[in-house]
Order: sequence, then structure tokens, then C-alpha cells
Amino acid sequence: MARPARPEPKVFLSAELSARGLEWYERTYFAHAGDELVLGEKSTSYLEYAEAADRAAAMLGDPLILAQLRDPVERAMSHWAFSTDGGLETRPLAEVLEANLEGPLPWDPERTSVSPYAYLERGRYIDYLRPWLDRFGDDVTVVFLDEMRGDPARVGELYGTLGVDPGFRPPAAGVPVNESRQPRPELDADLLDRLREYYHKSDQELSDLLGRTLPWSRHTGTTEGTQQ
Repeated sequence: MARPARPEPKVFLSAELSARGLEWYERTYFAHAGDELVLGEKSTSYLEYAEAADRAAAMLGDPLILAQLRDPVERAMSHWAFSTDGGLETRPLAEVLEANLEGPLPWDPERTSVSPYAYLERGRYIDYLRPWLDRFGDDVTVVFLDEMRGDPARVGELYGTLGVDPGFRPPAAGVPVNESRQPRPELDADLLDRLREYYHKSDQELSDLLGRTLPWSRHTGTTEGTQQ
């Protein structure tokens, strides 16, 4: 994987950086690579920008795209913890989610490359996946964090999809890069219900697009998508 892991490379968010070409990209982020079969980078903000898909295609040709999604309510809570750890957020979790249910929260684009306060919007995955699916088609693999955790068979299946040994396991990485120091506050049932309702349409469209039930549907009452 690309180094440094933090901050993320975010190369394809920038027209200037992505225009530097493949040789610069490999020299800058993969100088440590040996005889590995696959090189990869993780930049979560790519999913939000259709332009990033076009820039990646221009530099890399037909890269494999991996989108790992999680329960959008859990994602929003984790996002709040990350912004709080970074000193970007000072409001309590429930307060800020209530405000975000009313609409987008203002942010300073001079301070961060993407909004640190799009807690709810980023969980509407269907809005962000479509440009990548349109651009790369079957080269996009969608997996769910809820299913990957602690399931070696699913991890092995993913490695096989990426073209590496399904039995490969990386060495223990220690503390996750985005491990939060924040305790996880409890949300009251009414707010949770409204958050689930906020995501209902998006989740249903994602389920229909992928032809499968979403792992977090047991929390939502979302109907099962048509199998294709």
C-alpha cells in the first residue's frame, strides 16, 4: 500500500497532481515496493468526486476499484469521532446529527479538502458509487466492513478478486490508522429512527443495484433487494 498512509495520497482529487503521471505517482508513493503483484492506495474522499474516477482512468488505465462500505449510521458516528479527534468538531454527537438532518453543515474549504461535517451525506453511498460504476463497470468491487471483520473466507475471496494469493495475510498492523480516542455516545431511539429513515431510500437503491441485502438491513427494516 502507498506510503505515507496518513495523510492519504488524495492524488486524484487534484488535477495538478494527477497530471504528473504514473512514473511520479509510483516514485512518490511506492518507492518501498518490491516484487508485490498489486499496488494500492486508500483515499476515502475519492468516492465523493466523479472527477477522481476520470483522473484515475487517465493515469492508471483500468485500475481495480475497491469500495468498502459500512452501516451508514455507524459511519456517521465514526466520522464525528474522527473530526472531534482532529479538533475540527466541538459539538456533541446528537446535536450535530440533529443539525445535519436539517441540511448540509457549513465548512471552510480553505482548511480541509472536503467537508469534515458531511456526517450523513457520505452515508448515501448510491449517490457516490454510480459515477465509478459508470466509469469502471466490473472493475469496481463493493464489499461491506460488517461482513469482512473476522471472516477469513471473505477476506480470501477479496484477495482472489484483486489477483493475489487468497491465503495471503498481511502482518499485524498495530493500531489502525484512524483509531479514534472518543468514547461512543449513545443515541436515543427517536434520533436513531430518523437517521434510519434518512437512509432508507438510498439503502434500498443500493440494495437493488447490487442485487443483495445490505448487512445493516436488520437494523432498518429495509426490504430485501431483488436478486439478479
